[in-house]
Amino acid sequence: MSTNAVWVWVEQFRGRAAIPSWEALGQARRLADQLGAQAVACVFGHNVESIAQESIAYGADKVFLADDATLAEFRVEPYAALLTRLAQEHQPGIILAAATTRGRDTLGAVSADLETGLMADAIGLDLENGTLVVTRPVYAGKLIAKVICPERRPQMATLRPRAFPRPQADPARTGEIVTVPPALSEDQIASKVVDFLAEEGKVSLADASIIVSGGRGVGGPEGFKPLFELAEVLGAAVGASRAAVDAGWIPYAHQVGQTGRTVSPDLYIACGISGAIQHQAGMRTAKVIVAINKDPEAPIFKLARYGIVGDLFKVVPALTQEFKRRLGKT
Repeated sequence: MSTNAVWVWVEQFRGRAAIPSWEALGQARRLADQLGAQAVACVFGHNVESIAQESIAYGADKVFLADDATLAEFRVEPYAALLTRLAQEHQPGIILAAATTRGRDTLGAVSADLETGLMADAIGLDLENGTLVVTRPVYAGKLIAKVICPERRPQMATLRPRAFPRPQADPARTGEIVTVPPALSEDQIASKVVDFLAEEGKVSLADASIIVSGGRGVGGPEGFKPLFELAEVLGAAVGASRAAVDAGWIPYAHQVGQTGRTVSPDLYIACGISGAIQHQAGMRTAKVIVAINKDPEAPIFKLARYGIVGDLFKVVPALTQEFKRRLGKT
């Protein structure tokens, strides 16, 4: 295989691919076309042959499929060991993955094993004379940097979810599926997955196209109630600033910012959030930002496309009722 090949590790959970992986595969397809090379998907799991077929539909020319019980649940040891072994055997030019928790863990371990660099949290990808150029935020999002790894191969990068378009699947595409064995046996894997606890009926922050987020201005746990009501009408996820999380008003899983989730929704509605730079680092790449705050000098207004100076406890319920009316949910 050409050493210019562009690989993508396709993340999945219990037989369902993570949407950010298709975004990464779309970029792999684009880069491979520019290089005159193959786009290759790496699909690891158990009973995941359908994801291998999906990968071809989303642009892969070739799929390395490892289908084994040891890969049924994500554990970084067997996943990283297998991706490392395949990379050593086939020498790809570029390896990509979504910048999710699992993507960061996996590519971080693989880059260490391969003794190459890892460019994290990309919001733009380009090629210059065959070298991958990654655009990424730095200094809590205050600046945008262009990063390269000129001497080491493979070049590796994680891509911020929702920073890139999801490609259209083409079921008519054809490609090659190569079955590969796992790199580790069960007795060689130290960690064990005991169970999962899933919150039913809630939209994931990472996947959400709309996020309604609350900060210190909501005043307490009860202050999030109107935000949840608006989010339900919009089919949105609920986020929060670090101040609200630190106060114990809402669990950490909702935190957006430098020490929480980094999100890139189509619409971000910030309610009672002043807009500290640490929070902006997690949401400034949202396509449209709406700010609701009583303080007209709040920093969030400098980032917002639309700003409402007012009491969120009056504005948010009014928005909820109007969206219900317009969306036919009354």
